Amino acid sequence: MTLYIRFAAHIDAALDALTAAGTLPAGLDRRNVTVEPPRDASHGDLATNAAMVLAKPAKTNPRMLAEALVGELSKLEDVASASVAGPGFINLKLTDDAWRGELAAVHAAGADYGRSTQGRGITVNIEYVSANPTGPMHMGHCRGAVVGDALAALLEFAGHRVIREYYVNDAGGQVDVLARSAHLRYREALGEAVTIPEGLYPGEYLMPVGQALAAEFGDRFVDAPESDWLITFRTRAVAAMMVMIRADLALLGIEHEVFSSEAELQALGKPEAAEAELRSRDLVYDGVLEAPKGEMADDWEPVELPLFRSTQFGDDQDRPIKKSNGSWTYFGADLAYHFQKSQTADQLIDIWGADHGGTVKRIVAAVAALTGGKTRFDVKLVQMVRLLRAGEPVKMSKRSGNFVTLADVVREVGKDVVRFTMLTRRSDAQMDFDFAKVVEASKDNPVFYVQYAHARIASLHRRAAEAGIAAVSADLSRLDTDELALVQLAAQFPRIVETAATAREPHRIAFYLYDLAAAFHALWNVGNDRPDRRFLVVEDPGATAARLSLADAIGQIIRNGLGIMGVEAVSEMK
Repeated sequence: MTLYIRFAAHIDAALDALTAAGTLPAGLDRRNVTVEPPRDASHGDLATNAAMVLAKPAKTNPRMLAEALVGELSKLEDVASASVAGPGFINLKLTDDAWRGELAAVHAAGADYGRSTQGRGITVNIEYVSANPTGPMHMGHCRGAVVGDALAALLEFAGHRVIREYYVNDAGGQVDVLARSAHLRYREALGEAVTIPEGLYPGEYLMPVGQALAAEFGDRFVDAPESDWLITFRTRAVAAMMVMIRADLALLGIEHEVFSSEAELQALGKPEAAEAELRSRDLVYDGVLEAPKGEMADDWEPVELPLFRSTQFGDDQDRPIKKSNGSWTYFGADLAYHFQKSQTADQLIDIWGADHGGTVKRIVAAVAALTGGKTRFDVKLVQMVRLLRAGEPVKMSKRSGNFVTLADVVREVGKDVVRFTMLTRRSDAQMDFDFAKVVEASKDNPVFYVQYAHARIASLHRRAAEAGIAAVSADLSRLDTDELALVQLAAQFPRIVETAATAREPHRIAFYLYDLAAAFHALWNVGNDRPDRRFLVVEDPGATAARLSLADAIGQIIRNGLGIMGVEAVSEMK
């Protein structure tokens, strides 16, 4: 049991004691009672809002309730002092032994330190990447891929069952364009000189597809009408693109358990099922949209379409789920897809590019309607990444075929650098990825700084072993206040895991690891001026063993955090 969980239990027990004594009424809702570090470290080590949250429903004064709680909490062996601040917040100062106990807890839990049961019994479906299957992955897809994969790992670490899903958009017009592009490469493979016209995909990545089609069909479809080969070429080209995409994602260490095909979804009648469900609740009706603003009356023809009542959920107009030709709109297809997902998961998360922000409200409304509000659904928007090389922008254009692929970047700077860097900003904030800066050996590079902390700890362990000193049975009373301050920061890791999982924000792990690494480096650097403060003091094996135990615990937490991020914790810096 970690320190924050232990003190949550202590506060719960104190509230039970006050209830038994008649100070508090029974049956109060304690779900909003928290235990966290105070905003100002000078106020203490832990703070709780228990009195502030419970005073009103208990019909008592919050400060009086806080005083009563302080009386109970002051009895705890781990509490050095307890006090009331402001209108009723409670601050606790813990004993040094409490922090030494948490250090022992890190060692006892090892790779499971910070693991939570928060999500026990909850299945979460995370759909991420879902790039159109029209070419290899590029850096425009990379950030969402990493955010989604790290979020999946974070939720698993917090106790959830996670389904990683990729939605294959293989039913839209873009895959017909892909098929026509592949047909040109097919003719090229048979010896014809071709020119890729505007509007088709010119990338050389389609040459192997054309060669495979030529080997399979010979010249059968060279002069055949499009209707004879379009479906076949589309199917073959999409399959080839998905093989390429999976290989690109594997370079980042990303694997999805489920690949859902939009075309298969429609073939199975899933959109019709979703429409029927919504009509049964009077959430889809047949109506006519208003004329687009600025259109002349004779330029627009009113057409009756099935419309979802998205205005009931805050949208500015109801949205069509079908086009005038009877095919499904993107929104209509998405309805069916999310309806299907909601039947296999308790919660849904979509990772989308920021350019899809305008559709968030309506799809969230649709899922709420389809599931009766029982399924939590979050959409995380991910801003684009601006690629730089020595400060100069690197241009990308998928249609022109001149773009930097994800594979190119991973091979140049490495998987770990790419993954960590993608998590050094909030996903909805703009990001620059400069090839020079992400491999820079400096404090300003979070990737390096965190990895360097772990490498330092590994080096310390090797050097201590050479000196015959081990952390086993270390006397932790040799750790002083400055060293125990590092334990206080380390002890926040389990709490960070739970808050990051609740907020669906894996970047919080990266931020925390940077702070932990910075605190470790600062303590390490004290030894530059004071040899007696070094982690390894051969003349004082007792102090060294205690500091080695501290360093090992920090290294364990770094490994656990990096594991969530999908980044290797290196033992040596090259």
